[in-house]
Formats: sequence, C-alpha cells, structure tokens
Amino acid sequence: MLALVALSFLIQEPATPFAGVPYLDLASRTELQVIVDREPGQYLGHPTTTLLADGKTMLCVYPKGHGKGAIVLKRSEDGGRTWSERLPVPENWATSQETPTIHRVPKPEGGERLILFSGLNPIRMARSEDDGRTWSPLAPIGDWGGIVAMASVAPTTDGALLAWCHDDGRFIGNSSYRPDDGAKFHVYQTRSTDGGRSWSPPRAIASHAKAHLCEPGYVRSPDGKTIALLLRENSRQSHSFIILSADEGATWSEPRETSLALTGDRHVAKYAPDGRLFVTFRDTAPGSPTAGDWCAWLGTWEDLINGTPGQLRIRLMDNHHQWDCAYPGLELLPDGTFVTSTYGHWIEGEPPFIVSLRLTLVDLAR
Repeated sequence: MLALVALSFLIQEPATPFAGVPYLDLASRTELQVIVDREPGQYLGHPTTTLLADGKTMLCVYPKGHGKGAIVLKRSEDGGRTWSERLPVPENWATSQETPTIHRVPKPEGGERLILFSGLNPIRMARSEDDGRTWSPLAPIGDWGGIVAMASVAPTTDGALLAWCHDDGRFIGNSSYRPDDGAKFHVYQTRSTDGGRSWSPPRAIASHAKAHLCEPGYVRSPDGKTIALLLRENSRQSHSFIILSADEGATWSEPRETSLALTGDRHVAKYAPDGRLFVTFRDTAPGSPTAGDWCAWLGTWEDLINGTPGQLRIRLMDNHHQWDCAYPGLELLPDGTFVTSTYGHWIEGEPPFIVSLRLTLVDLAR
C-alpha cells in the first residue's frame, strides 16, 4: 500500500463553490491505494486501463513521460490488488508521441480484441487478439491526427464502434476534415464496422466559438437510447460541457455547460451497482478547494443531462502540483468494486507515478 502523509478524513460541506453538495475526502485512506508503477527520477503519467471478460484481469498502459514517451504495459490478474512487472511490447511502442489509450471491443464475427491508440499526427493503433499477451506494432489508421486518441471508444446498437478524440488545429488544421467555423478546438468522431481493425475519416461533431472543447468522455443513458460526451473546457473560461446524441452518433446536440461540480479534465464514467454514475477526473472548477487534485463525482443520469450538481463530490488523492494529475482509468468489477488508476505528484518534490484506488459505495457512504 502507498504510504503518504496523512490528511484528516473529512466529510463536510465546503464553503465554495459547491455549497449544498456533500464533500468527501478520501486522501488519507491509504488502505484503498495500490502502487501500479513508480521509478525513481522518472516521470510516469497518463494511464488508461481496460478490464477483460473474466472480470478480474486488467491491463494498464501509460507513457514514460508527460504524454510523449515509450508506452509501458502492466497486467493485474486480481482486480487491481497487485500488478505485474513491465511486460514486453512491440519495439515501435517506444516511439509514441502522445497519451496511449487502451480499449476492449467486440468483433463482428464474435469474440473480442484489444486496441491501443497513440495520438498526434498520424494517429496510430496496435491490436491484440489474445487478451493482451501479444500485440501488433503501432500503425497509422489514416492520413490525419488528433489529441488524446481515442479518449473514448464505444459500441453502437447496430454493431459498429464509435471513437472520439479532439484537435486544436495543428493536426487536422489544413485538412478537408476540419470545419471552417472559426473555432480553435473541435471534437471528432470516427466509426469502425470491422471491430476496430479500420476506421472512417474523422467527422467534427462539436465546437464552440469561445470555449475549447476536448477530451470527450463517453456515457450511455440507463435505457440505452442516448449517448453523452462530457468535454473538458481548455480555455478555462467556462464549466465543462456536455453533448448528447439520440441516434447513435449520427447527430449531436449543441454543447452546453455542465454543473460546476462536474467541471474538470478527462472525465471517465461508470455506473455503480445502484444505478448512480461515478465520474472521475482532474478538478479544474474555479474556486474549488480541491483544484488540481484527483477527484470524483457521484450522481444520476438526470443530474448529468439537467446540469444539476449531483449528490457527492470526492477528493480521491491529494496532488502536490498545481494541476498535473489524473487522466484516470476506471473499471467496475463484478462484486461492485471500482478500480480507478491514475498518475500524480503524490510525494512532494518527486516525479509523478501511477496508483490505483479500489473502492466501493460503502467507502462513499456518509
């Protein structure tokens, strides 16, 4: 377990800016924390995870560096209680230019495959057909680039896959894929009909005249009829944003702001066993007492789409840096345990490293 300087365990109503929303501080709960990887003098950051079909085996990937850096792969076969040594990967994974993301996706012919993306220009992808034991090298998916590729990947009701990323004008800037609407940032969607082996050209689905929308985080409604994407706002002038689709991504609503309580970077969401949503992210809400920390939000789908504040705001760990942490992975085990994994400056004055938290709704009970 990770030994950190203990903080007082708090359950309170912070004075600002979340008056009326209960606040829970788990930063001192070191018994919930597991070190995934740490290397003296080495920056380790930006992990994502995927849970395999057995409900207990997890894979975690992350770069040796801030986004850019050789991709590291680790495996847990006990639901995140322990993690393997660093595993062998293809040689060209060392050339990754940006945050890797890993996803488990269904194949049209049956079964599943794992896919891993590495962004910027061009976006590249690797595949595994054996639950991550062996992998293909990274190879371009098209003649276009993007940032945090792919932040989210999800199946549609017709058996296809949708994937989302964003660009700030650098990598799709002179391409026919980029709308001429004056916005700097655009959120893009691409589609696969062959289980993630190949992907369509990107289509811009969201932008804003003033806000910088990016890092889409996927959520599907409890009835399965609506897709939501939670969006980071990178100009720091607004709350986070949300867009909705009721036709499997064919059309999207105009972006609108979320509640302040959900304002943050790189949202990742799962439904708890009782039907509520657990969303984890880096806190960027103006005036927040936990700004720059690894945080989470508990609420309902209705809170999400109605812009209401939700039921609970949680500090998961205390980041000893103004902003550099999170980009979390999040999995739900069959027994109702959440395993969420991320990086941060957990020891003051030392480089960031990767940790997991294993927690249940009991740990979130007031």
